Amino acid sequence: MADPQSYRPTSIPTDPGVYRFFDDKGVVIYVGKAKNLKNRLNSYFQKNLLEKTYRMVNTAVRVDWTVVNTEIEALQLEFTWIKTENPKYNIQFKDDKSYPYLAISMSEEFPRLFISRAKRRSGFKYFGPYAHAWALRSSFDVIQKLYPIRSCTDSNFSRAVKSKRQCLLGDIGKCSAPCVEWISKEEHKDLATKLVKFVDTSSGDITSALLSDMAAASEREEFEQAAKIRDQIAAIEKSTETSGTFLSESFSADLLATHSEITHSAVTLFSVRHGRVVGSRSWILDRADVLEGESVIAAMISKIYSELDAPSEILVDELPEDAEVIENWLTEKVGHRVSVAQPLRGDKLEVINTVKRNANQALIQYLSKRSNDSAVSGRALEEISNLLDLPELPLRIECFDISNIQGKHMVASMVVFEDGQIKKSDYRRFAIDDEAGFDDTRAMHHVLTRRLKRYLAERNIDNSEVSELGGARPKFAYPPQLIVVDGGAPQVAAATRALAELGISDISICGLAKRLEEVWLPDSKEPIIFPRHSEGLYLLQRIRDEAHRFAITFHRSKRSKVMLESLLDDIPKLGESRRSALLEKYGSVTAIRKATAADIALIPGIGSNIAELIVAHLQSEPEIHEHINMETGEIT
Repeated sequence: MADPQSYRPTSIPTDPGVYRFFDDKGVVIYVGKAKNLKNRLNSYFQKNLLEKTYRMVNTAVRVDWTVVNTEIEALQLEFTWIKTENPKYNIQFKDDKSYPYLAISMSEEFPRLFISRAKRRSGFKYFGPYAHAWALRSSFDVIQKLYPIRSCTDSNFSRAVKSKRQCLLGDIGKCSAPCVEWISKEEHKDLATKLVKFVDTSSGDITSALLSDMAAASEREEFEQAAKIRDQIAAIEKSTETSGTFLSESFSADLLATHSEITHSAVTLFSVRHGRVVGSRSWILDRADVLEGESVIAAMISKIYSELDAPSEILVDELPEDAEVIENWLTEKVGHRVSVAQPLRGDKLEVINTVKRNANQALIQYLSKRSNDSAVSGRALEEISNLLDLPELPLRIECFDISNIQGKHMVASMVVFEDGQIKKSDYRRFAIDDEAGFDDTRAMHHVLTRRLKRYLAERNIDNSEVSELGGARPKFAYPPQLIVVDGGAPQVAAATRALAELGISDISICGLAKRLEEVWLPDSKEPIIFPRHSEGLYLLQRIRDEAHRFAITFHRSKRSKVMLESLLDDIPKLGESRRSALLEKYGSVTAIRKATAADIALIPGIGSNIAELIVAHLQSEPEIHEHINMETGEIT
């Protein structure tokens, strides 16, 4: 790394401008803009820089700048250079999937209608993106009948002109066949213009026409045709589905919202035109190299509207600092007033919240796919190994979580990750004796002792015994390289004591505390703080949260059984065998409350009289609702 002071510039102007940092190979690694170049650039050469800014400045070997007249010109130049240079430390977006668009080539002599996933071209009118490709294709089929402009390729069109023979689409009424002059060039162009106007405004006309056709087909008793038209209407509604019915037809805007996790963020765009969502799209960005203070929304606006025309209103879930500059830039670019605003109440806020939920879902889907990537898991395991100073990669990690029901009925969960992936077949649950009272550390010591005693008992099983078991070693015979406990220093100390008492020294231990996500090691006075956007921390959190989820499901089943046993104890004429029969049949308070006296009377040993007693007793008891503290796992 270069010493930043070795290339620190002098005589920097105070004008607005754009600056670029270069690495030792001459590659641009960061582009930024400034209202005052001198103040902004000097801030990069101060002490106590934040982590990623420090890394960027120390990777660079030189910086240059370009002076412009206004802040808006600086913004334009910054967007241009980011697009052409693709700098490492600027925000980089990845599209989470490929979306289809409805496209019309209005610049051609005979405009063409087609579905496209390719890069946009000038002179073409695009509508979308559409979330459902199958629905768009069905709508495309209907649109061809109502607005029969050509959809064939240029080569097929030229062939038809030469042969003076229209193609099948003309014969079946899906093309007005300008190739054989069924319609003039001007009439065809006018038809394309009407199609653009229709798609750009509302689908009401086409839906009304189809409803009339469906009714007519039904009257003629052509029910198969009516069913096809019904499916076409459903497809059109699906392809143009909106987030709600409360939007006014006069409402047109683009809505942008973000959702962030430790390692990545997602940005989702909804395009609303005349009260309906005509397109939605999501992008993913890796936060590892994003400099502190960089605005995701500002970068997203530059990416989207450097190529596309902006609507009059752009709504965001978080207003960027330079929103006014962005507004002025977009206004100059498109030739009409553009506002960038953050709604704080009303219908617009509801739609923004819907967009934000979609961003959350896009990120969940991306991270779910990514978690199965062995390269990503390998990097996370290597990072955990390095930061915790482990003797080897933790290829098998076991995590333990202790939970309780109102200080009683303690339970514990053990989840297993191998090679960074969930291994549910090795999960285990533990019921813990709590007669001595609730003690989280005692419970942790107890559970670790039970698990590790099984390991010591099963690890030396020889191959002949394995073959008798069907060729598979007992699952407790495999030792973890790392045990993670849910908690801080006290829980780690209890786990360490359990290992020491059993004479085990080759298994590492750490604790993950919820409050600040600190990682505690045995005999350590200070926790280890993983980098904020660390893959290793994200994996540890996934493991801890999975153990927490698994414990809560055990809670629910155990709590329901405890409640049912307690409830049945208070019912007269209900002995042990009858209680056991009820427990076996229903298993939960909720299930038995839903049962009728006639249903209960069918259980062997319970007649109609006792069944009536049970129902009457249940009706006299108030229903208890379950509440779970998601931070501690306690059911209150």
